[in-house]
Amino acid sequence: MKVVLFCGGMGMRLREVSERIPKPMVTIGYRPILWNVMKYYAHFGHKDFILCLGYGADIVKEYFLKYDECVSNDFVLSHGGTHVELLSRDIDDWRITFAYTGVNSNIGERLKAVQKYLGEDEIFLANYSDGLTDLNLPDYMGQFAEQDCVAGLVSVRPTFTTHVIHTEANGIVKKLEDMDKSGTRINGGYFIFRREIFNYIREKEELVHEPFQRLMKECKLWAYKYDGFWAAMDTFKDKQQLDDMLAKGSPPWQVWNKLK
Repeated sequence: MKVVLFCGGMGMRLREVSERIPKPMVTIGYRPILWNVMKYYAHFGHKDFILCLGYGADIVKEYFLKYDECVSNDFVLSHGGTHVELLSRDIDDWRITFAYTGVNSNIGERLKAVQKYLGEDEIFLANYSDGLTDLNLPDYMGQFAEQDCVAGLVSVRPTFTTHVIHTEANGIVKKLEDMDKSGTRINGGYFIFRREIFNYIREKEELVHEPFQRLMKECKLWAYKYDGFWAAMDTFKDKQQLDDMLAKGSPPWQVWNKLK
């Protein structure tokens, strides 16, 4: 199944580490967060990727054109350093379509721009390129298949610290609670779409605004509630936390290493 990844954003809240590179190319350890997202899908057998490029498109292209398997795989070096025998590989069976979708395009525009690359596929996956999870993808996809819906997304608890304020009409606060205890859930990405999604997107519309509103009116938008690991890399603090998880070993999003 094809996987559309939105890679064109500038990542303004990560400017201290991504001023010269696009947000998806900010690294966690040795590899970009985009690689980690792609590796997740590949683990479940979905290795046909469509990258919606924008800001820093040349950097994303160059990274994969010059991809070094030795960085994240064991290998044997012999013959005075002239021969490298890889003991495992990452991307040799991946198929990656690099599609430039504009610097200032929103998610809806990027998705429409790559419609032609989806062929006749009736169902496809899509996602932001900065969110990690250990979600059981086959279970999620299986439950979506049972729904009479056009689109699905993963509903998660927010990981950032903030407070939900409940007030009277005059502004007097009557309740203040941590967001993670309020029952509030947010869009965690990891979309799954039937190709009818394109019937709901008009020119220049943001995906989760007008199109999703139309889907909701027809009861065609489904949310998969997930309380396992999910994290987005929006800020430098988020990057540090993900780097720390990786440094400690067995980071939860690296499902491809669970059985090794």
